[in-house]
Amino acid sequence: MFNDIGPLELVALVVLAVLVFGPDKLPKVIQDVTRTIRKIREFSDSAKQDIRQELGPEFKDFEFEDLNPKTFIRKQMENDELGLKELRNGFDLKKEMAEVTDAVHGRDTESSSSGSASSSASSSGSGGGRVDMSKKPERPEKPAAEDRPPFDADAT
Repeated sequence: MFNDIGPLELVALVVLAVLVFGPDKLPKVIQDVTRTIRKIREFSDSAKQDIRQELGPEFKDFEFEDLNPKTFIRKQMENDELGLKELRNGFDLKKEMAEVTDAVHGRDTESSSSGSASSSASSSGSGGGRVDMSKKPERPEKPAAEDRPPFDADAT
């Protein structure tokens, strides 16, 4: 509740309370404040119980803390019904980025045993599903009229 109050601020609040209420009335004020906080907590717990009873037996395990979006998402990510842990563990971002970088720079990331097969496949034109981004595609000097996309006056 008071996570952001430092020790110096707490001392300042105590000194301020002693100055405002005086040392004689301060214990009575502290009792009144604690009694009020206790009543508010009892009222809150009672309201939660009433809401749970009204929702019915299927919501008996409902926690109001789950309404916080961070808590809700955290619980859903921990739930393995969707197989998210397998996806998270199976995805290696560094490996994927290294493959993309190698593809951009034209380096071969495959092992040397399969490298000769892939180099012969890429020279034959199939490319083994890889795109060589270092070469620019060959284009004719002027495209033929039927190769041009249709002109759409409404789109311009």
